[in-house]
Amino acid sequence: MNSIPTIALGLAQSGLPVLPLRADKRPFGNCRACEDLACGGRPNMAAPGPCACPWPCHGWAAATTDPIVVGSPQWAAAWRRARTIGYHPGGTGVTVVDLDHQAAVDWARATLPPTTTVPTTRGQHWIYRGAMRSVNGVRDGVDIKSTMSYARWLGPGTGTLAELPDIVRALAKKKPTPVRPAPRAMTVPASAGGGQCRHRSPAYLERGIAMAEQRITEAVSSVHATVYRTFLAVLSAHGPCGCLTEAHIGRLFNAAQARGESPRHCADAWSNATAALGM
Repeated sequence: MNSIPTIALGLAQSGLPVLPLRADKRPFGNCRACEDLACGGRPNMAAPGPCACPWPCHGWAAATTDPIVVGSPQWAAAWRRARTIGYHPGGTGVTVVDLDHQAAVDWARATLPPTTTVPTTRGQHWIYRGAMRSVNGVRDGVDIKSTMSYARWLGPGTGTLAELPDIVRALAKKKPTPVRPAPRAMTVPASAGGGQCRHRSPAYLERGIAMAEQRITEAVSSVHATVYRTFLAVLSAHGPCGCLTEAHIGRLFNAAQARGESPRHCADAWSNATAALGM
């Protein structure tokens, strides 16, 4: 029977961008050199790996098809601790409609065109040809995983791969209601550079917000604590510069609400983070 790293290597060689996942189905956290985006993030967050860091520590962005990376000593250490294989759907040009319970599966059968399906622990993955942006919670028990996201590899599935239908693309347009942060949340020091990051390029801020959204979106437990820690990390890196705008904060709030956080919890977490940093 093939081991996890052997299967992963075969998938990578077939063109599937893979990454190791922990027992809780989440990617491995940042290595010490990359904590709180000290590394600046990946050079190109819009494309699949390999990550600039040799360790598989950047979530979906670490997914790669390079067999040398997959079989490297740094990845070998992670594979030994991994319990399953993840992959970047958007990196291979597909979209996964993740159906988390039977009611969601029944909805898909009545609404979506047939395609390749893969059974999961509680429901099914419906896979379509074509990439799109990833959105969680588009309806009860339904997540869309494609670009800037990862899904578990659970086998090739059954059925013929169909083209991504407009009805799935339309689901991604349903966004959580934007929430304005509490007034105190906006009281961060202004910078002399007119809102520009003085210590990094503007791309650093964008990568930081994207990674923060990912961290919140991929939380499967302790969501409230994850949201607070993420807000704290963002404020620690960018609050002193005064480069955070309402649009950036709104993106973080929307990601948190998509994981079930209430507007009040978002505002409280942000306020607590600003207070902890003395802002």
